[in-house]
Amino acid sequence: MSVLKYAPEALKNLFKPPVTTKYPFEPAVYPEGARGHVEIVIDDCIGCGMCVRSCPCGTLAVDKNAGTWSIDRFDCIACGYCVEKCPKKCLKMVQGYQTPGVKEGMVTYTKSPEQLEKDRIAREEQAKKAAAAKAAAAAKAAEAKAAATPSGLEQAANKTAAGAGQAGAGVVTNSAGAGQSAGTAAPEAKA
Repeated sequence: MSVLKYAPEALKNLFKPPVTTKYPFEPAVYPEGARGHVEIVIDDCIGCGMCVRSCPCGTLAVDKNAGTWSIDRFDCIACGYCVEKCPKKCLKMVQGYQTPGVKEGMVTYTKSPEQLEKDRIAREEQAKKAAAAKAAAAAKAAEAKAAATPSGLEQAANKTAAGAGQAGAGVVTNSAGAGQSAGTAAPEAKA
């Protein structure tokens, strides 16, 4: 009797199209919100390392001088933190999965030689600007130090003494013989 219970469902399925997909022959359709995997546009990467610092699993590695970005696909949990933190937005989450490899290990992306040359030139220009700013700061410090030397202090003391001599012209003496400036009143003596 239990066979007859499922007979209507079986007959209905005979005339419907199949529910399953022909995966190897047709591409898989991923559901909305599927994480997939991390991809990079390596020539847009500036090598700042924000993705490395934000990765909770420690699967990423960046070498700014060599122009490489590496990821260990087996350790990546596809959380997307690296994508969120990237200032240049060169990382993105792509639906789907990586093609499996023969052996476990890091996948390394390298910048093109043209981009590496542009980055090298930009670093050299930045180093020249930093050196010029450092030299200007050192010259300014040396100038300040020269002004603070004893000869500079003597000149400042001479200017102060000359100013005090001009201020001394307004000093008056009261009956007790004490000197007071002309603008202040003498204190009254108590008897």
